[in-house]
Amino acid sequence: MDSELGPLLPLFERERAGGRAMALGVLVHTIGSTYRKPGAMLLIAGGGEYAGLISGGCLEGDLGERARAVIETGRAALVTYDLRNSDDLVWGLGLGCEGAMHILLLRVGPQEEWQPLAHLAAARAALSPTAVGIVTESRDPGLPAGALLLPQAAGAAALPLPRSLSCAAQAVLLEPGALAALAAAPGSGAVGWLEGPGSGWKLLLLPLCLPPRLLLLGAGPDAWPVVDFAARLHWRVTLVDHRPAYAVPAHFPSAERVLLARPEELAQALDLRQFAAAVVMSHHLPSDLEYLRALSASALGYVGLLGPPARREKLLAELGPQAQPLRPRLRAPVGFNLGGRAPEAIALAIVAEIHAFVHGMQPERSDK
Repeated sequence: MDSELGPLLPLFERERAGGRAMALGVLVHTIGSTYRKPGAMLLIAGGGEYAGLISGGCLEGDLGERARAVIETGRAALVTYDLRNSDDLVWGLGLGCEGAMHILLLRVGPQEEWQPLAHLAAARAALSPTAVGIVTESRDPGLPAGALLLPQAAGAAALPLPRSLSCAAQAVLLEPGALAALAAAPGSGAVGWLEGPGSGWKLLLLPLCLPPRLLLLGAGPDAWPVVDFAARLHWRVTLVDHRPAYAVPAHFPSAERVLLARPEELAQALDLRQFAAAVVMSHHLPSDLEYLRALSASALGYVGLLGPPARREKLLAELGPQAQPLRPRLRAPVGFNLGGRAPEAIALAIVAEIHAFVHGMQPERSDK
């Protein structure tokens, strides 16, 4: 699924604070080879500034021109780029991507109550799974393209763009099948579709891609590039260290949290269920042993350990029976074998392996 929200948020919050409407571009359908896949989003301000990417920067300028009319009128627009042959030079783009993209532009502003971005941003801040429904095609004038189906505390609500959704159209969106599909979308993690009777309308079900949470056990100097790479991916990072000189929040301004705690207190200090992956990198053998002991009792699917195989085996031997549930989940030495021994190279290898894990990719790795 390709709907990462993080890159859009600074522009969204700035324009919302200024009361200025924007255009949200959602990639709804692709054919052939394309830079991004359905669910990718682009936010365009009224002055043409944009955040996010749908192409490699080739289409964004043209979309910015089209976005002006959407911001001005409030009418959503479905834009198609068919670049499956060299004739795309006629467009003045010359992309050669050999694919086609259908992008829906819809206004996000005060009249729309800043939806759907307000809902998605709030859910992301709370790390709460959610999804929104967007009408991408419709033959019913009372159910325009761009109308939204949003989950709320008490069921769901349909919000039109513009606000002229007929009662009959609301009944269509709020029928049990649509609500059930919207409720199930976060669990699937993939963009889905719901089609009305006789193909009268199509509803895109867009689940929010939540940022993974990474736990670093050890906040030494070599943890900084790991945090830096993770922050560039909009991950949320928590660091734990028992040494006051290392557990300093000012050293890691991009981290969500820096915690001073003893290794044996880890399970009491944090809810380990909230993390997607943990990396043990304190460079202190007794501390690493206690971290591994706590992680062995957790359900984390990815546990990384810094250091050579001999160090790994020594720690596992000292864990005794507790090593058995840990071994299948343990990446040690942590990270892909990308080459390079500098802290930045090691951090890149670690983040690359975790990135593959959280996206369900399991490339073969060599036991270094």
